[in-house]
Amino acid sequence: MVVQMLLVLLLTGIIHTVDSLSYALRLGGLRSRRITLALSLSGLLVIVSRTSNMAQGPMVGSMVDKALASASFHLESRLHLIIAAATAGTAAAMLLFPSVVRICSRLVVHLEAAGSIPQMVKQLTAGRKWKNGAAYVKLPNFQMLRSLFKGRMPRRLMAINMAVTAIYTVGVLSALYAAYLWPDSRLTASTSSGLINGVATILLTLLVDPRIALLSDRTLRGESRLGRMNQVLGLMLVSRCAGTIAAQLLLVPCAFWIGWLISG
Repeated sequence: MVVQMLLVLLLTGIIHTVDSLSYALRLGGLRSRRITLALSLSGLLVIVSRTSNMAQGPMVGSMVDKALASASFHLESRLHLIIAAATAGTAAAMLLFPSVVRICSRLVVHLEAAGSIPQMVKQLTAGRKWKNGAAYVKLPNFQMLRSLFKGRMPRRLMAINMAVTAIYTVGVLSALYAAYLWPDSRLTASTSSGLINGVATILLTLLVDPRIALLSDRTLRGESRLGRMNQVLGLMLVSRCAGTIAAQLLLVPCAFWIGWLISG
């Protein structure tokens, strides 16, 4: 059981690290002025994230069965621990962000030369491309942190992104907890995460993604400084981390909301 829990925590951390690094892809594309190519690389991140999610899902679901079978199995504390792993994964993405931006800036150039992702991967695995890999490693420093909070900040966008992240983080977990609290309707509850995630999807589609896309286009056209985009995407990552922390407070209320809906 300990090994299974550690695997769940590891996979959760990987999922949130990879998802958070999608911001680095966009910024890398802007720096190389190949934003479309950079976004096409998101498929690589999706593969890693979806594979981890496929392995994680059944293991988290089995916790509900164990909790229903044994009163000594404390499900809620384990779910809070999983959310903490999401925070750790996002924090890891913050540490990796400067390095991944640099790497992505080079990857899109290699993709343009190779013509396809499989061909690019083949060339990169040859080994010679990694001789100067250490040159792309850059850790965050105090100057970077200070520049994030200097000047005008997109507070409204950050607040919405924080809310979206918090909702997405607890969507499935709250549904599973509702399945535990209402065992007679556990099949309905366990498939009800869309009741929560749907709200996040609407906010993301209407208020977050269009704003980021608009700022990206303005940067490409030279109407906005690249430094401004650095700040915005960095703050989006910070708000995303804050959202995973806020998710700790939403786990139980969202589970009771699902329970109220399915039992009404």
